[in-house]
Amino acid sequence: MPTLNLPNPDRTISSYTLTGDPIPFVKFKATDFPRIAYSAAHVVADPLAGNDPWLTPAIDWETTLKFRHRMWDLGLGVAEAMDTAQRGMGLTWTEAQELIRRSQAEAKTRDDSLIAYGAGTDHLAPGPDVSIDDIIKAYDEQVGFVEAQGGRVILMASRALAAAAKSPDDYARVYGHVLSQVKQPVIMHWLGEMFDPALEGYWGDADHDKAMDVCLDVIAANADKVDGIKISLLSAEKEIAMRRRLPASVKMYTGDDFNYAELIAGDDQGYSHALLGIFDAIAPAASAGLAALGRGDTKEFFDILEPTVPLSRHIFAAPTRFYKTGVVFLAYLNGLQDHFTMVGGQQSTRSLQHLAELFRLADRARVLADPELATARMKAVLAVHGVSA
Repeated sequence: MPTLNLPNPDRTISSYTLTGDPIPFVKFKATDFPRIAYSAAHVVADPLAGNDPWLTPAIDWETTLKFRHRMWDLGLGVAEAMDTAQRGMGLTWTEAQELIRRSQAEAKTRDDSLIAYGAGTDHLAPGPDVSIDDIIKAYDEQVGFVEAQGGRVILMASRALAAAAKSPDDYARVYGHVLSQVKQPVIMHWLGEMFDPALEGYWGDADHDKAMDVCLDVIAANADKVDGIKISLLSAEKEIAMRRRLPASVKMYTGDDFNYAELIAGDDQGYSHALLGIFDAIAPAASAGLAALGRGDTKEFFDILEPTVPLSRHIFAAPTRFYKTGVVFLAYLNGLQDHFTMVGGQQSTRSLQHLAELFRLADRARVLADPELATARMKAVLAVHGVSA
């Protein structure tokens, strides 16, 4: 196995030899899995564009769309134009519309393409003059666009609503209106403040348990328009508590990138489906694990997925909103894109120390598809930072 020099937390450099036996890429169909599993997918930047990276996104559409086909080949769904695609952190609604159009066109070329699209209010800047009616209009615009493309909606949380709402009643009013208008049941998305600080106090209360009561009331009042809800609070206990209180027809989609294995496996009172950013980074492992669960082999499911959890917790470590950097870094290491460049220059949000530990954990999790290639690419990154590998 290859060897390279990696920095340590004490600023020393030491030799590291890879040990992981890569999990192979094996094609599956979604019907092989006992859970619905969406991977929130990243976008691939165009490093050769003559743009100003902090101001104007440039996307490599061909590689971005090829990555979606890879998810479908593995039996995973695609959660498109979500926060993993840097929505609100470099990707604006303008680029999101193009991404949605292109992804929907690709999805139509296959009969096994599970896909849903984020619709929110990110084209409406929060501010003191933004009214609840403005927010409803913004939601209507984005939901209408997704549905006009023939797509299914993931109803994203709204920064503008978090800033403008005066009480839980404002949330009930907005969501009640939007849900009454949708053509087919949506997946709601409660994104915690650890992922986006602007969403603190969502549902009208900073206490997650009280906020959960409000959210559950909204779902109960509109259950026929809600396929499920994804919550991203990084708390298995809160997700399980909410899961047990959902109407029977409404699914829980885990967004917990810290505890997904146990939540997907479930307990004697239920389980969670998945809508996860980490599945972008560990797709072959996620696919193999779900297939094992489909065969009734819970031990193999955990044997495959549990080693990925330390990697995921590292990638999603605080500041959690910078997790996209680790996702894209793994795509680069695995040869799924030719560069480590991100929309908005977001590759700069994590340190070399963080990336070095990510490399070690990815090796132990068996998600470096080609150890020789991953090592060569890690050495290139080290060299840029002045470390001789």
